[in-house]
Amino acid sequence: MAQEMAMLHDVVRCSACRACMVACKQWHDLPADMSTPFEGQYQSHKDLSSHTWNLIQMQERTDKEGKFHWDFFKKQCMHCENPGCMNGCPEGAIEKKESGAVVIDPDKCVGCGYCTANCPFGIPKVDAEKHVSTKCDLCFDRIEEGMTPSCAKTCTADAILFGTKQEMLKKAEERLAMIKDTHPDANIYNPAGVGGVHMLYVLPEKPEVYGLPVNPQTPESINLWKNVVRPLGKVASCGAIAGVLGLTALAAMRGKGDK
Repeated sequence: MAQEMAMLHDVVRCSACRACMVACKQWHDLPADMSTPFEGQYQSHKDLSSHTWNLIQMQERTDKEGKFHWDFFKKQCMHCENPGCMNGCPEGAIEKKESGAVVIDPDKCVGCGYCTANCPFGIPKVDAEKHVSTKCDLCFDRIEEGMTPSCAKTCTADAILFGTKQEMLKKAEERLAMIKDTHPDANIYNPAGVGGVHMLYVLPEKPEVYGLPVNPQTPESINLWKNVVRPLGKVASCGAIAGVLGLTALAAMRGKGDK
C-alpha cells in the first residue's frame, strides 16, 4: 500500500523566485499565459488558470506598527482528505490516490465546472478550449515512481518540502516553533473541515492574511449527494433498465404465443 504523502510550504522561507512555477509548467508541458498585462506590481499572474496550476502570490502589506511586509504564498490545489471537487463531480472524473493526490482524469471530465463550485478554495479551472477542468495533480506520476514533485525538487530556499504526511506534520511543528516568538499569530494550516490537506503551510500570520478561508468546509449537501442521492440514482437507473428489459422479454414471449 502506498504511503500518504504531503507537501509543506514554509511561507517565511519563500523568496518568491518562482522557480517552482517554471518547474510545474515544464513537467506538465503547460503553455505560458499570454493574457497577463503589467499592472505595476511584481505579481506575474492574478490567479491560477487552466495553464497555471501553481502560483506564487506576492502581496504588499503594512502591519499595525506601520512596518512594510512582503507576503509570498504558494497557491495551488490543497489535495483535501475529503475533497469537495471529487464528491461533487457527476462524471466520477476525479480520484484521490493512496498518496493523497487528488487527480482529474481528462478523459472523463466534461468541463461542467462543478468541481470549482464545490471546492472551498475555488481552485480547479475549466479550460475553455479543451472543455476539461485542470489543477495541480501533486505530480502524482512522479510520486508513483518514488520521485519528488517538480516544484519541491526545484526549490532552493528550503521553503517547499515533500515527504510522508507524518514527516511533514512533524517538520511543520518544528518550523512553527522557530518563528513563534517573532510571529505570535503563526500557525500550521491544515483545516479539519475538509478532513485535513496534503498541501500544508506554515503561516507567519493568520490564514485570512493570505486569502485563505479560516474554517473551510466540504459542503454537507455534497456529502449527502455522494453517499445517498447518487447511489440511489444508480439503483433507480438499474431498476429502470431492468424494467425495460423485463417488458421486452414479456413482449417477446407474447409474440411467440400468438404464432
